[in-house]
Amino acid sequence: MSTLNSKGERRFQLCWNTIFIIVSIIALIPIFRVISVSLSSKDAILSGKVFLYPVQVTTEAYVRAFRSGSFLSSFGFSIVLMLVATVVCMVMTILAAYPLSKTSLKGTGIIMTLFVLTMYLDPGIIPKYLNIRDLKMLDKVWALIIPEALSAYNMIIMCTAFKSLDSSLYEAAKIDGCTEFQVMSKIALPLVYPTMATLALFYAVGRWNRLSDVLYYVNSSSLYTVQMVLKQLIESIKISQEEGAVSQLVADNIKSASIVISMTPMVIAYPFIQKYFTQGIMLGAVKG
Repeated sequence: MSTLNSKGERRFQLCWNTIFIIVSIIALIPIFRVISVSLSSKDAILSGKVFLYPVQVTTEAYVRAFRSGSFLSSFGFSIVLMLVATVVCMVMTILAAYPLSKTSLKGTGIIMTLFVLTMYLDPGIIPKYLNIRDLKMLDKVWALIIPEALSAYNMIIMCTAFKSLDSSLYEAAKIDGCTEFQVMSKIALPLVYPTMATLALFYAVGRWNRLSDVLYYVNSSSLYTVQMVLKQLIESIKISQEEGAVSQLVADNIKSASIVISMTPMVIAYPFIQKYFTQGIMLGAVKG
């Protein structure tokens, strides 16, 4: 009987491993295609010869992007902006989630309801723009940080992580004379590091990929993120084509190169926080 179970388990594992490999390959095909297009020549792309591997390899799209006068400065600015925005978002999320995780605190239900309502009631871009204008944040770096400084969804995840901690830990710390801030910083936060790392990843990726706020609130080129510069580069290639200018690039080259450049920092950072990401997703899923 045990032998049959063992064989059945091996077959089941083999089946699911095979399915996982197939799904992974299918998921990687678009990425390979994007990389191939970014490294292929204009003629190969226009003739439809490019699929999973580059044809007539050229790095001109990357050279064009990196030689752009504003690219390197915008790339550095985007990294700094991402780090600062992530820190601000995490501070706001923790300071909101920790007190709301306290069931003994009066009014937490009402406040939590107000947070949840913001997830469903979006005022739209015009009221947001008018609000930013009235706060005199147009064309300032704070317009790229403050409006998205707190995600209600992420705050609820952090609140759930705090609630999953044993209340006896808080009580013991208070008996030892810790203040509420010391309990949060020395007891609660070290125990929810995986969740913090997961939410920090969410905030960082969101800030890195966001383009709409730069389009709406910023006019100064010194505050352009790398996404904005790459968008302008793609548009310049399109305009050159429409005007009949001779170029060895097409818009697909720059689009694909832009995607590769944009996802590279996240791809590099993800392996270092993958274990925290997995733990953060599972934290609070099982209690008892």
